[in-house]
Amino acid sequence: MKVMIALAGADHDVLLARGPALGALGVTAAQVNLDDAPVAGALRFPGPGTPEPGWNAIVSLTWPQPPAEEVLAVALASVSATAAHHAAWEVEERAPLSPAPTVPGERLDALANLALLRRPVDLPEAEWRQRWQVDHTPVAIATQGTSGYLQNRVLRPLTAQAPAVAALVEEHFPMAALTDVHAFYGSGGDDAELASRIERLMASCARFGADRDLDLVPTSRYLLPLA
Repeated sequence: MKVMIALAGADHDVLLARGPALGALGVTAAQVNLDDAPVAGALRFPGPGTPEPGWNAIVSLTWPQPPAEEVLAVALASVSATAAHHAAWEVEERAPLSPAPTVPGERLDALANLALLRRPVDLPEAEWRQRWQVDHTPVAIATQGTSGYLQNRVLRPLTAQAPAVAALVEEHFPMAALTDVHAFYGSGGDDAELASRIERLMASCARFGADRDLDLVPTSRYLLPLA
């Protein structure tokens, strides 16, 4: 079971020290994505229902089996203890591009963008999934300079008043993408290729609503040591 928790106003240092406490709750993998100094210059924006001033951390927890409700509640309380606002969802992970390996406690050398997607109300769930996970996936990989790509489809909200998010997508880009649009799109400095990639990507995003009403949270990615 995988759970993702979005946090607003969370203390980054506290989150990075939570690994042993989460390991004691049976968590077998814990990941923290922080809107921190290395990604300070990246593009970001909040979506509908996102608390001000926007999410500043997203935590991902994995258990081999669904934990007892009281264990899940303790884990959510531990993660959100310093946050002004939080929202959590149970998700189903799919990895079209597996992230580069990192040592627990060390930062992945990448810009890790988190996008919180909302499904258009007039697009049925099955069609939305087809357009996103089947049709769009190869376009996203072909038109961007990504080195890691995780799709987390929301199965259910775990907190009251959580925004109606349909998926949380994590994409990894070279750090040069912070200031170089060619690095972001992998277009090799070719302006015509860049324009073509942007056009293809945006047309594909529009087919399943990812061109609007989404949160974009630039982050640094850390795996937590659990012991």
